Amino acid sequence: MKQPDIIPHLFRTEYRKIVSVLSKLFGIENIEAAEDIVSDTFLSASELWGLKGLPENPTAWLYTVAKNRTKDYLKRNALFSKNISKEIKYSSTVSEEIEIDLSVKNINDSQLAMMFVVCDPCNSAETQISLVLNMLCGFGVDEIATAFLTNKEVIYKRLQRGKEKLRHEKIKIEQPALAEINERLPAVLMALYLLFNEGYFSLNQDISLRKDLCLEAMRLTCLLVENKKTNTPPANALLSLMYFHASRFDARLNQNGEVILYDNQDTRLWNQDLVSKGAYFLNQASQGNTLSKYHLEAGIAYWHTTTTDSKEKWHHILQLYNHLLVIEYSPVAALNRTYALARAKGKMEAITEAEKINLTGNYLYHSLLGELYNGIDYVKAIGHLEHALTLAKSTTDKTFIFSKILHCRQQENNS
Repeated sequence: MKQPDIIPHLFRTEYRKIVSVLSKLFGIENIEAAEDIVSDTFLSASELWGLKGLPENPTAWLYTVAKNRTKDYLKRNALFSKNISKEIKYSSTVSEEIEIDLSVKNINDSQLAMMFVVCDPCNSAETQISLVLNMLCGFGVDEIATAFLTNKEVIYKRLQRGKEKLRHEKIKIEQPALAEINERLPAVLMALYLLFNEGYFSLNQDISLRKDLCLEAMRLTCLLVENKKTNTPPANALLSLMYFHASRFDARLNQNGEVILYDNQDTRLWNQDLVSKGAYFLNQASQGNTLSKYHLEAGIAYWHTTTTDSKEKWHHILQLYNHLLVIEYSPVAALNRTYALARAKGKMEAITEAEKINLTGNYLYHSLLGELYNGIDYVKAIGHLEHALTLAKSTTDKTFIFSKILHCRQQENNS
């Protein structure tokens, strides 16, 4: 990885790991101190690596510097240090002997504990999800606003109120009890689901797929599945869904980063190892009587990894979407259902259903209607595509939609 790219990459992969460990040490009320220490560590890395070049092991360098800065911070703030984790015993004269445990196990344990702390029921479900995305996954306010389809001012206030509530309630960062897991796990799973979707359907960058976000979501979901207390059917179903989607990473974009439609993807690029892992976790998710939205979406994703293209396949997908909308309706899921409906029963029926959704502010809505009207009513098709072009945010999406407009006009001229 090139030097200009490695700092953002490590920030995404390592920043929240170190913050989680230090937050567990300092307590939720002092999370800003933990964030300041780690931010200062990355600032030093940016300055020194630019002058002296990359160290042999950049991650180890970050961990070492973060440990040293934490020890220095505790030495300078003796009064503060006496109030943190009572399990650590030292005096101000030997504080340099404190061990800051950045082992894989402690990082995993700390992040798992943080997941459930920020999903404490003292906050609303939407605030819990926002806090997970911000404090554990490193999402900025703009990214969270996009995930919730709202503005950044709303998210900023929500995060501030949520953090203050956690401080006021003096929530401890520790491994959750079984009752707490059952209560908070839905919010944790939803946050990881949104994190993966932000990477898979990226709206804020000039790329339509951000693998780093997807891989981070998968890593955190793996933490849940690998822990006996949190290894539940919905967690397995979510991980299955992620693996099925990840299996088609390399087929979704061309060399220019432009989107390749599902029907045009080279199935030879689908990663069969990831498909197999998706099938394994879907099988694990089937144990018991639980049926969540993640089970149904994983089932839909499974059918998308099958290379046969028959009406039977699309009928299976359509039925899964029908069940999904009963369990948890969303306009986006309803929109996706209309594509399956078009493949199973034809475009006209799909157009009727799509127009009922009336998701006029979403570029995908107009893009889909443009696709459905193509070959039926070119004026409407081009109109919807041009509207989609004005709503799309990423350069790759705009390029893709513009190419569809040109193709549609060419077909109109040839008809």
